Amino acid sequence: MLIQPNDRILFTGDSITDCGRVRTDANHLGFGYAAFIAAQLQLLLASPELQIFNRGISGNRAEDLLGRVQPDLLDLKPTVISILIGINDTWRRYDSNNPTSTETYEKNYRALLEKIRKELDAQVVLLEPFLLHVPEDRYAWREDLNPKIDVARKLALEFDTELLPLDGIFAKAATQAPAAYWAADGVHPTAAGHALIAEAWLDNTEVA
Repeated sequence: MLIQPNDRILFTGDSITDCGRVRTDANHLGFGYAAFIAAQLQLLLASPELQIFNRGISGNRAEDLLGRVQPDLLDLKPTVISILIGINDTWRRYDSNNPTSTETYEKNYRALLEKIRKELDAQVVLLEPFLLHVPEDRYAWREDLNPKIDVARKLALEFDTELLPLDGIFAKAATQAPAAYWAADGVHPTAAGHALIAEAWLDNTEVA
C-alpha cells in the first residue's frame, strides 16, 4: 500500500483493534496496534492532513461490522481501510454456544467488502484472524477458526486487497518466545503482540 499525506485511514474490527479506545472521543485510537501504526505514519509523513480513525468494537463479529458499515465506515470516507475480524465468530461457539458457520462468516464479510468496493475508492488490507494455543483449550478452536482464516485469504484474492497473514506471523513469533508473551489468552495481544501486528502492517506499506 502507498500512504499519502492526505489519506484518511480507518482501522476497524473487534477488541483487538478497539484496545481500550475512548468511544466518546471520535479521534481516540486506543492503546494497541492502530495507535502504534498511527504514531509511525505521523512521524514519517509529518502531515497535519493525515487523518486516522479507529472504529473497532470489542466483541464484534463480521455481522456486526456489516450492521454498522454506514456510520462507522462509509460515512468516514476513508481512503485506506484495515479490517481485522473473525475471532469472535469462532469464540462465541465455545463460550456461549452461539456459533457462526463459515458460510455465514463469508457471506457477511463478502457483503461488507462489496459495499466498500461499490461506494469507496479505497485501498483495503485484510488482517486474517489468528490464534495462539494458550491456554491449551485453544487447540480445539482450530476446527472452527481455520476455515474462517481460509475465507479471509479467499476474499483478499477475490477483492484484490492486501492481506496480512497474522496467523502465520504469530505462529512464527511463538517459536521465538512463548505464545503467552505475544497473547496471554491466545487472542488478545500483549504490547509485544500489538507491536508485531504494527510491524507487519507497516512493512506492507510505503509512504509518499
